[in-house]
Amino acid sequence: MLRGPSSFLWVPVPPAAALAVALLSSLSHCSFLEPADPVISSLSPYFGTKTRYEDANCGLLRDPEVPRRDPELLEDTCTPLQLVALIRHGTRYPTAKQIRKLRQLHGLLQARRPRDDRADAVGGRDLGAALANWPLWYADWMDGQLVEKGREDMRQLALRLASLFPALFSHENYSRLQLVTSSKHRCVESGVAFLKGLWQHYHPGLPPPDVADMECNPPRINDKLMRFFDHCEKFLTEVEGNDTALYHVEAFKTGPEMQNILEKVAAALQVPFNSLNADLIQVAFFTCSFDLAIKGVKSPWCDVFDTDDAKVLEYLNDLKQYWKRGYGYTINSRSSCTLFQDIFQHLDKAVEQKKRSQPVSSPVILQFGHAETLLPLLSLMGYFKDKEPLTAYNYKEQMHRKFRSGHIVPYASNLIFVLYHCKNAKTLKEEFQVQILLNEKVLPLAHSQETVSLYEDLKNHYKDILQSCNTGEECKLPKVNNTSDEL
Repeated sequence: MLRGPSSFLWVPVPPAAALAVALLSSLSHCSFLEPADPVISSLSPYFGTKTRYEDANCGLLRDPEVPRRDPELLEDTCTPLQLVALIRHGTRYPTAKQIRKLRQLHGLLQARRPRDDRADAVGGRDLGAALANWPLWYADWMDGQLVEKGREDMRQLALRLASLFPALFSHENYSRLQLVTSSKHRCVESGVAFLKGLWQHYHPGLPPPDVADMECNPPRINDKLMRFFDHCEKFLTEVEGNDTALYHVEAFKTGPEMQNILEKVAAALQVPFNSLNADLIQVAFFTCSFDLAIKGVKSPWCDVFDTDDAKVLEYLNDLKQYWKRGYGYTINSRSSCTLFQDIFQHLDKAVEQKKRSQPVSSPVILQFGHAETLLPLLSLMGYFKDKEPLTAYNYKEQMHRKFRSGHIVPYASNLIFVLYHCKNAKTLKEEFQVQILLNEKVLPLAHSQETVSLYEDLKNHYKDILQSCNTGEECKLPKVNNTSDEL
């Protein structure tokens, strides 16, 4: 049985945490800096893992193909040697489970008895009728697959990264690209779309060929790396399959904040209060986000909620991510050790090849996964950790929390390790340096207030994970002593 808060993974990171807060603060208002966007919603900052990438990255709504170089990026005497990027898939359809819940809610609205005097507070119109008549265009076959907007997310990310790191993404290096992906269709297709974006960079105006006809290798599936959580017995038993592991999520659903929203929505849609529950409310909220992200329309579903409601629903989503993928239980992050070690194996190899005056065999490694891939890894590294755990009972105290999943892992989010070779270094140790980027912005390092680290110092900070974290051991279930005295 899990021990709840006592099984947190506590990593001391006060200096970087302060800078991480500043990073999130700058992201918080991205959506409000683009008044020219015709489909922007005041709810956009609160969609959690269903957030559009451009709502977490200011400026992309104006020109999504132009990179905005972070002034903290190294330049001049330090040359990028290798880039290892962990990338979440692009915008996707809702899952079949979410679509079934939406269909249930839509049916509830259509079953309302007709009345002539129905009108809600939103412009004096019958919002329930507007939603009942709004096209329900989602179908079961969509089931989380990548949408065209998601392919565009990846193509544009490829163009920006190629412009930001032209030496690494040179045409000469195209054949040496190394792509790894989760087996999920949305991740495989994200990798393909990224390659097509690079083709567009190399051959502007020419339509890209099939991936099989490109000069590089197609994405290689590796679920043990990109879906490590599916291969960790301890996580699957103690978190995924444990009805009590998400206690705080379920408790918040029946808490006063969510009950207040249930009452407001029932009144606004003029449906019986007891016909609604937190899951249906959440799927209605997410439908606003899906319509916005996939079709670029602000649907009537967005009119059901105000920003106060959105903040509560964001917290509900963050609670789930916190307890299932973040700091809630130690195994959530420790199950990602293999992925973390794999990243450093690539960096180590590049360092050794440079020391021997050999060309780096893989200048760019691209790994396509999920929000569930990135969040445990960032937690393992000590990022976005609040002083107090997120619980069902401290919503107001956590209003300014660091752990806001929509600002950390929106669609197309990316965690990038850039290894540099600095030719004018005073010592051999200073010759190799590293920067980490989150969503194309330099992320302050977790062991200092700096935006760059000597490679050896970074390895030393994560020595325990790199040397002592064995996923096979971490994911082993404790042995149960079944022996008994025989008569």
